[in-house]
Amino acid sequence: MYIEQASRNIRLQEGTQVIEQLLLECYLNPGISTKELARKTLLPTPVAAAIKRELINAGALMQERGVRCTTNGLAWIEQQWGYRGLNFPLYRALLDDTKWRESVKDLLPVLEELFSLRPTVDVQLDQSKCTPETSLRRAILCLKQHALIGKKILCVGDDDLVSVSVGLLLQRLFPDGGHTVTKVNVFDIDERFLSYIESIAKEWGLSIGCHRLDLREPLPSSLHSQYDCFFTDPPYTLQGIGLFVSRGIQALKKEKGLPIFLSFAHKSPEFMLAMQREFVRMGLTVSANFPQFNAYEGAEMIANRSQMFILRTTDQTKPEYSGTFNDALYTGEVRQTLRTYRCKRCLREVYVGISGQFATIEQLKNEGCTGCGHDIFDMIAKKQLSREDR
Repeated sequence: MYIEQASRNIRLQEGTQVIEQLLLECYLNPGISTKELARKTLLPTPVAAAIKRELINAGALMQERGVRCTTNGLAWIEQQWGYRGLNFPLYRALLDDTKWRESVKDLLPVLEELFSLRPTVDVQLDQSKCTPETSLRRAILCLKQHALIGKKILCVGDDDLVSVSVGLLLQRLFPDGGHTVTKVNVFDIDERFLSYIESIAKEWGLSIGCHRLDLREPLPSSLHSQYDCFFTDPPYTLQGIGLFVSRGIQALKKEKGLPIFLSFAHKSPEFMLAMQREFVRMGLTVSANFPQFNAYEGAEMIANRSQMFILRTTDQTKPEYSGTFNDALYTGEVRQTLRTYRCKRCLREVYVGISGQFATIEQLKNEGCTGCGHDIFDMIAKKQLSREDR
């Protein structure tokens, strides 16, 4: 109610997410100054002041020894976003990089035990085991981005049990129970992990829903436009990024500024350039990047570490893939296939693979079509290479 009313009266390029954040900052820090609101929301002070005025007019905020929520504003946040019963000291400790480990020291042993019992990884699906601390850090990062409490969260693939970390973190944040607003869903093809997550959710009383999906197939329309953010740690190929992020985009609400938490291996400058072309093509911005954020057990191919990107949606966001996906996806597939791509502009065909004109799809996209320079291609055929061909 308050967010929509303020949004109607002040057109923001940043979208409604920043209005939500400003209102939430007033709830969490009663008496906050307008300058501090601008700093926390990364807005110019006049814009933050304009949003504040609209929320005052709407009845959510008041100016009294700084900016704070009205009684109605407080009740609305606690009911609609589910903040009633929040452990404020723990919440603030989790936002502090020097205090979060101490504040959840009782939770890490629980996660370590649960993670030790998870299924073995399937290397054909490019699965790898992130550490329990990494999974929890992802959940805390979601909290820091105001994308956790009261939100509908999606995990596009979840062999890292982020859904479990989110659920257990919420239980610590709301020790008296009764928090039912936040929902977590998992899309995965691996029934072993889905069954394990479901068993944990049942044992611990976590609100996690699981869907067995092959992301190569179109996302069911019933799952479109449902979520406020998503996590994904896709196969470490350009195709893996494009497909997993595309399915997540389809599942997100059609709003600007929604966060995407993308974990991905550290790659060569050529690959990183091609990857950022994919982000631009899908209408996403890079909000933040944290090198070596993720730690893994036994993932020597990526030196046991990967980076975390926070991407954000814009009014131009769209999936790169919406129909059936026919390209090679996983690392093993990409290495063992010779694929034929067709330029979408001039229809010239080009071979990509070990014996092709281009070794990788990222090289082709960076250099562009040899006929017209265009960088968007359709994969029209693929051939599994024999040992003699490689």
